[in-house]
Amino acid sequence: MNERARHPVKALEKSVEIIEVLKERRSAYLREIAAELDMNKSTVHNHLATLREQEYVIKDGDAYELSLQFLNIGGVLRNEIDLFEAAKPEIDELAASSGELVTLVTHERGFGVVLYRAKGENAVELDTHIGAQVPLHNSAFGKAMLAHLPSDRINAVFEARGLPPETPNTITDEDEIRAELERIEEQGFAYDDEERWRGLRCVAAPIRTEDGTVKGAVSISTPKSRMADDAAREEHVDAVKNTANLVELSLTYS
Repeated sequence: MNERARHPVKALEKSVEIIEVLKERRSAYLREIAAELDMNKSTVHNHLATLREQEYVIKDGDAYELSLQFLNIGGVLRNEIDLFEAAKPEIDELAASSGELVTLVTHERGFGVVLYRAKGENAVELDTHIGAQVPLHNSAFGKAMLAHLPSDRINAVFEARGLPPETPNTITDEDEIRAELERIEEQGFAYDDEERWRGLRCVAAPIRTEDGTVKGAVSISTPKSRMADDAAREEHVDAVKNTANLVELSLTYS
């Protein structure tokens, strides 16, 4: 999962570090980037100038920002993913019928990656923007995928990403999360009770291929007041499982 380049290109590493700073800050001055990375300002300027020439960075006054070229790249990648194309209409339908926020997620490098979101009329707003990377251990959609990965992959995720707490409800004990994953695998859905977001409850179901490989997950997120009892939870569980099944059929026969 963390395979290192045998002969890393230092200049490229520095450019990526600068891109990461701009991603986190949204906008930053040359001196701020140089200070954060402990790099010479002239070196940072050269990297920024090159990124601007290639249209990956723009300059607004004296501040630098990432350009929408990255959005273009992400859009091309997403549209080539068969999971997105198969799931989008079903996600839209579920959001409309439930009135809640419905999210499609896949996994890569030990993270969940948000591919698509649809908002029903009562949907909450979360930080799960398209392309967002989220931990796998503290959300319903993450646990739904994690539970269906091979044991060696689960071990690699825990080793690389750990079990950092997000809220007081986050499961941070490895034995406890492993027991939770076993239950999820048996029951076919995952649930989180304010484990990633305070005041929010989510249910999710995995999306798998015919050979059992987990491709992603679909989740419904709702304020805990709207999933306050077993009946409300079961209604959402049935909905996400049905949607996941429809996506699986589309992946198989389309």
